[in-house]
Amino acid sequence: MKLIGDVGGTKTLLALVDEAGQIREKRRLASADFHAFEELLAAFLGDVSAPIEGGCLVVAGPVADDGRRAKITNLPWIIDAEALERRFGLTGLRLANDFVGVAVGAVRSTPAERLVLQAGVPKPEGVKLVLGAGTGLGMAIVCHGRVLASEGGHVAFAPQDEDELRLWQALAAEHGRVTAERVISGPGLANIHRLLAAETCDPAEIVARARQGNAAARRTLEVFFQAYGAFAGDMALAVLATGGVFLAGGVTQHLLPELAASGFLAAFNAKAEHAALMTRMPVEALTDAEIGLKGAAHLAVGTTID
Repeated sequence: MKLIGDVGGTKTLLALVDEAGQIREKRRLASADFHAFEELLAAFLGDVSAPIEGGCLVVAGPVADDGRRAKITNLPWIIDAEALERRFGLTGLRLANDFVGVAVGAVRSTPAERLVLQAGVPKPEGVKLVLGAGTGLGMAIVCHGRVLASEGGHVAFAPQDEDELRLWQALAAEHGRVTAERVISGPGLANIHRLLAAETCDPAEIVARARQGNAAARRTLEVFFQAYGAFAGDMALAVLATGGVFLAGGVTQHLLPELAASGFLAAFNAKAEHAALMTRMPVEALTDAEIGLKGAAHLAVGTTID
């Protein structure tokens, strides 16, 4: 058996995978319940009796070039593969960015695991872009069978209208540099509502109110989707994602009913003289909440993505 995991700022999924790629012993844990990843892993392994040889953890943060050390962006966690191997008797443990795992899972997903937002005219050999809003804003690129990690969610946020400019100004006063992640993420959703509606609510409450018809909450979602679509379109234009754009992340998946009817796609395609190019790019939302864990399983057993 190999150890696999999808380590995020809100939740961590851990499991084992056998040589045939079957996922077993799966468990979900709240990341914030643990002071360090080692504590969380110990809680999981305490219930596991099968011998483990290596594996792959996909983590929400930048990973060192050798795939052995990572800092979780939205938690005070350092994950060190060598230290984990030594403490738990593991060998050959690999770390990868979480959206590398999502990208592998996306490329190997079935049509039943995707919601088509824009059919486009896909080029099978074209670059594929995988991005998504969750606790943070992740991104990865698939090019000629290789997955390229990215920290694209931390590029500067570009306001597109008066509301977004007000949002940018307020966030700039608070933080200095305003990244896309400060707007397009779960905390970003709360930021939009706090700064435009002058009311502090957590993301789940905002969504619940919007679904009940609350005008301020519905406007918050509208601004969120417009910003999300504009960002996704900018990144797709930057890499010429003619192979398709895949949307992932916990916030994305929770808001799938609203996503399809939102202004996301209009903002994605609103690229002036390049609008025709954008409409040819397929855009699909990944509906499988465990796509990152499945990607980690593929990486652990050496499955190719060609």
